[in-house]
Amino acid sequence: MKTKTKFPTPQGANFYAELRRRVNDDFAERKISVNATGLMWLKTIIFLSLFTTIYLLILLSSFNLLTLIMLTLLLGIVSAFIGFNVCHDAIHGSFSSSKATNKVLSMFFHLVGASPYVWNITHNVVHHTYTNIPGHDEDIEIAPGLIRISPEDELRPHQRFQHWYAFPMYGLASLSWVLRKDFKKFFQKRIGARENSHPKIEYFNLFFYKSIYYCLFIVFPIVFMEIAWWQALTGFILLHLAQGITMGLVFQLAHVVEGTSFPTPNEHGNMEEAWAEHQMRTTANFATQCPIAAFFLGGLNRQIEHHLFPKVCHIHYGRISVIVKETALEFGIPYHENKTFSSALASHYRMLKKMGRPAVL
Repeated sequence: MKTKTKFPTPQGANFYAELRRRVNDDFAERKISVNATGLMWLKTIIFLSLFTTIYLLILLSSFNLLTLIMLTLLLGIVSAFIGFNVCHDAIHGSFSSSKATNKVLSMFFHLVGASPYVWNITHNVVHHTYTNIPGHDEDIEIAPGLIRISPEDELRPHQRFQHWYAFPMYGLASLSWVLRKDFKKFFQKRIGARENSHPKIEYFNLFFYKSIYYCLFIVFPIVFMEIAWWQALTGFILLHLAQGITMGLVFQLAHVVEGTSFPTPNEHGNMEEAWAEHQMRTTANFATQCPIAAFFLGGLNRQIEHHLFPKVCHIHYGRISVIVKETALEFGIPYHENKTFSSALASHYRMLKKMGRPAVL
């Protein structure tokens, strides 16, 4: 059984207490909510409308095969954007002050093939608490045995090529998620060091909503489209390749880049640093000055702010990032940031290459 990991309690004047005070004061002075703004609702309408329109065009229109392929790939990318911009905030409870609204919006996660209930456990509870801690944070276990991203993982001969094969595997990760991962995580005894115990209704929900998804994206295309069954299945695979690569790159660029660490607890399960300091050392931002990234990535390019303030809607991260960075510098705490998407991608590539080879002493 895994030892439960604990973070020390910060004493006296500390980074996170001061940071929270400054951020709270900023919202109070501007007299605005930490939840969604009009722009956030506009983004939600845009992405959900795009998803619905593209899906219906594929299902009901008579396009040629090349057009169908392009629309299918686009649908996969838009599905990822819905996850980033709508469901992620809703499941964290940061989209709205209304629990009912967050619940309704989180249900759209089923449309991208994933369970919001399982995601809440693996991501909100485990990943956000034990970020980048090997053996606890299963979000960094992309393909165990195939991709090595932590010095604590066993190095295997084939991993010297992982900086080449990792990227296409991110696409396969989405297929694994929709067909396997949610079931595996739901039924395994524990996630990290957290014991799994589910309400009875969640057993029904898992199979019911997965069935609806399989009907919408496998059965309906076979029944309603004038294509062969194998073409429909090929389209399903292409959808998830596009969705998986989009999601995989964004998530990996926030935690698996040069500078971020993978700290481990001591033999008693204790971490050296307080939780907030741990988040600062294991998380990185990228492309923070790019308005396109800000619009499409749902604040996931500002992972530092998200990890410290998951109950704040991502639409506010741009402003509070100034406060976070200034406070971190005052306390001598690192603030990891890659200026552009390409520089973050290059850093991730170098990290994969480094982790695929023996450590140089």
